[in-house]
Amino acid sequence: MRFEVEKAFSALVFWPLLVYCCPMNKRLMDPVLLPILEKVEAGERLNAEEGLALYASRDLNAIGFMANIVRQRKNGNVATYVFNRYINYSNVCILNCQFCAFSAKKRDPHAFEMTIPEVAAKTRESWESGATEIHMVGGLHPTLPGSWYLELLAAMREAAPGIMLKAFTAIEIRHLADRIFKKPLRETLEILRDAGLNALTGGGAEIFDQVVRDTICRGKETGEEWLEVHRTWHQMGQRSTATMLYGHVETAAHRVDHLLKLRALQDETGGFTAFIPFAFVPETTELAHIRPACSTDELKNLAISRLILDNFDHITGYWVSLGLPLASIALNYGVDDLHGTIQEEKIFHMAGAKTPQQQTIAAMEKAIREAGREPMQRDTFYRRIQPTSKRTFGEVNLNPKPSHHLSTHFGQR
Repeated sequence: MRFEVEKAFSALVFWPLLVYCCPMNKRLMDPVLLPILEKVEAGERLNAEEGLALYASRDLNAIGFMANIVRQRKNGNVATYVFNRYINYSNVCILNCQFCAFSAKKRDPHAFEMTIPEVAAKTRESWESGATEIHMVGGLHPTLPGSWYLELLAAMREAAPGIMLKAFTAIEIRHLADRIFKKPLRETLEILRDAGLNALTGGGAEIFDQVVRDTICRGKETGEEWLEVHRTWHQMGQRSTATMLYGHVETAAHRVDHLLKLRALQDETGGFTAFIPFAFVPETTELAHIRPACSTDELKNLAISRLILDNFDHITGYWVSLGLPLASIALNYGVDDLHGTIQEEKIFHMAGAKTPQQQTIAAMEKAIREAGREPMQRDTFYRRIQPTSKRTFGEVNLNPKPSHHLSTHFGQR
């Protein structure tokens, strides 16, 4: 049903282009939004009450128009994508999150665990095909030792010296610090950085409100613990992304609270490169009774995120969640990035997503052009780069091996 709705929206693809080219007729707008439009045009910050007013309004066109003002101001007519690959090293996890269809116990039929040589081989294959980034996450594995993670990063770095390693959610980092390395948070992050980690992923944020977390991911680290991981990583001079999982049991107030907490941390550290919201896929989870978010809600949430997160340079439309046709439309609702080529996405598809598991560069650029934007490839930190293509091994070394030897942290590699 959801993808039938997306097709209906695709028929409106030219409407956003007309709105972008023509000024909004204020007499046709929801009157509640007029003071917000004035603030947006003046570049002023929105507050919580205005965020709630945006969610309450049914004037999607006006909300998208305002978000487009901010997008244009920050990024011009360019929309970006990254040539990347997803790797999930294991789905074995000590948690039992109600919203998750990915995790497994060791003896479950769908449990898997990749070997270090297998991950290294995929990393090298991706680098040689032109990819600039590996995006890697997994479950909270109960028995893998700290040395395994360091050997993993070292093997990936050796396999592709120039590739950017964006890995681990804040939840995985807390697990590694508290249960595996048994070291303070900052020291654990320093160990991983010195082993080759370039950036943290934004996963695990879900919705920060604890009542919501107790409903959808009981036992998982708190929102404050998630924020503390990213705060510490940013204080080390490093970068990360932020996310939101919406469309389950949360309210508009929970979404606004989540966005404001992210905005506050960005005010403090400036370390987030982008915000990536994605809708909950309930089909094969314990929360399968929940109706999925509709396309209008997805576009509205993206647009409102663009309006509230005034200190984030980029809003990414996650096509795995949206579908590429709706992601293209989202480029006229405040979005300026469509994430990446991805390859082998597992987490959403194990939950029942029907979108492809990967996209070609040609498909990404076509979707961007159809929205009236200029496509450009980017790197992990959202810097625009020249298109990359097939390489020979060792052709470029953009990210040399760390100088610190791993044995300084562990007696055995």
